[in-house]
Amino acid sequence: MSQADFVVVANRLPVDRTPDGEGWRRSPGGLVTALEPVMRRAEGAWVGWAGQPDVSLEPFDFDGTHLVPVELSAADVQHYYEGFSNDTIWPLYHDVIAEPTYKRAWWEAYVRVNRRFAEAAAAAASEKATVWVQDYQLQLVPKLLRELRPDLTIGYFHHIPFPAYGLYSQLPWRKQVLEGLLGADVIGFQRVADAGNFARAVRRQLRYETKASGISVPDGQGGTRVALAKAFPISIDADSYIELAQRPDIQQRAKEIREGLGNPRKILLGVDRLDYTKGIRHRLKAWGELLEDGRATVEDATLVQVASPSRERVDAYVQLRDEIEMTVGRINGDYDSTTHTAIRYLHQSYPREEMVALFLAADVMLVTALRDGMNLVAKEYVASRIDNRGVLVLSEFAGAADEMGSALLINPHDIDGLKDTIVRALEMPAAEQGRRMRALRTRVRDHDVEDWSREFLDALSAFHDRASSATAAAEVDANLDEPEDASS
Repeated sequence: MSQADFVVVANRLPVDRTPDGEGWRRSPGGLVTALEPVMRRAEGAWVGWAGQPDVSLEPFDFDGTHLVPVELSAADVQHYYEGFSNDTIWPLYHDVIAEPTYKRAWWEAYVRVNRRFAEAAAAAASEKATVWVQDYQLQLVPKLLRELRPDLTIGYFHHIPFPAYGLYSQLPWRKQVLEGLLGADVIGFQRVADAGNFARAVRRQLRYETKASGISVPDGQGGTRVALAKAFPISIDADSYIELAQRPDIQQRAKEIREGLGNPRKILLGVDRLDYTKGIRHRLKAWGELLEDGRATVEDATLVQVASPSRERVDAYVQLRDEIEMTVGRINGDYDSTTHTAIRYLHQSYPREEMVALFLAADVMLVTALRDGMNLVAKEYVASRIDNRGVLVLSEFAGAADEMGSALLINPHDIDGLKDTIVRALEMPAAEQGRRMRALRTRVRDHDVEDWSREFLDALSAFHDRASSATAAAEVDANLDEPEDASS
């Protein structure tokens, strides 16, 4: 297949190398799961990096999808990905929890690599195709792509938060990024507040008119077009978690987990990438103080903290790991007994089956993010609780809080409030657990990942149809205005 009517552009391809290095397997990420049914129906193409620097690959087909690899050098990975994407944009867009670094060489690499992605997408897309660009690593691609292929319908989805203007305005290349995003016909965000922050930045920096969710953007030909910027909260494949939770072997594994922890009365669970945005330090501080205060004991409750490895070459992450492991060691040293532990810390990644077993074993799920675009772990926990039991403690600064009001919402910076909420969760009666969990499960099942992709693509299709109608009308008007042929 040379060109496709539907093209996804993402930092990574939806496949990973097999352990033997000879073949490919589908990546486990949520985005891949979200777009798999769409790609199958559309027989689409996916443009992305294969995950290894300085490796040149020809396009190839995998499981019904045409994959178009974009080559990145080791310097590109260092400057575009680890540098600008993850040491400039990530901390800035997450409320400067860590200090962003601004380096011109990183920005130049970001521009260069975004252009490479745009060129690859332009080559992969058929005439009047739909292209869907994904996330903060590729914010310049929509405009670059529109310049290369004005016939395309372009969507962009921003998976992380978009910051308030007072923070965003720090970015030295703030106008270029906004203009890059406005190359899309539809710009999607996780939360209404994120879309609002984006619109305010556009008004302040570019002076473009915004009305409701529409933004008037110069079309380069003396006129304007309208770009739509609004919230499309992402979700999960809820049915797949429900099916796993119903499997006897996974239910048995959940019992083994409890037994392995000494059968405490309650298990608390945190599941995060090892990232400073996730509030892991706040969670550990609250739990350590509850043990110190005597409001909890290791015989009664254990905290299991899964912290999967993340960006291990970035200094802020190395420092974070050291801090967390030192804190865990101190708390365990102070409060462990010979049969029970205060915190079971697991710096590993686990397959989905093991995660569902952990969800079934956990009486309380702690999501204490300081800032999070959505936090799909909260939804995965809820979907897995087929017994309608368990308590979700959820940060109000995670996008999931907008949809999951039946959780116990917390401000993770308020350590005393967090401690009180953890105690409330540990002591919550079964009837209240059931009432809250049923409401949460209804929301997650009614709005799953297919709904998310369908809602976004329907909005993009509506824009495409409107633009096509406007083009057709303009062509009719032009034909009516043409002088009659004198020979007729």
